[in-house]
Amino acid sequence: MNIKDLSSKKCVILIDQHLPLGVIANTAAVLSINLGKMIPEMVGHDHKDNAGDNHHGITTMAIPILKSSAQLLKEMRQAVKAYEPDLTVVDLITATQTTKSYADYVHQYESTPIERLEYLGLALYGELKVVNKLTGSLGLLK
Repeated sequence: MNIKDLSSKKCVILIDQHLPLGVIANTAAVLSINLGKMIPEMVGHDHKDNAGDNHHGITTMAIPILKSSAQLLKEMRQAVKAYEPDLTVVDLITATQTTKSYADYVHQYESTPIERLEYLGLALYGELKVVNKLTGSLGLLK
């Protein structure tokens, strides 16, 4: 996919605005890493600066961080299921704050009933119209 193909796509991250700043930053970082892995065409090519030093590519599209609440994240996670797999959804649950390893995190996810999962954030990537329909009423997290 080239950059022109991304013009009809949109990516947003929703984070519970009531979390401490450090948890908000960590949530955005974790979700972004996953997006880069899943949608590698979002990351631009490596380049050189004026002095000839190398620099790695960064995202080629804006990724707004939108404010949400724990309840809205839970509702949104269920609502976006109707759009998957055309909509890429990355979620992060609160178990990241209590588990000691990735294996423990996965176990927590697998053993917790869906209605009891609590989310720190969600990342959505897909068709512009779909992402706007789902998140257009949400403001920026500032």
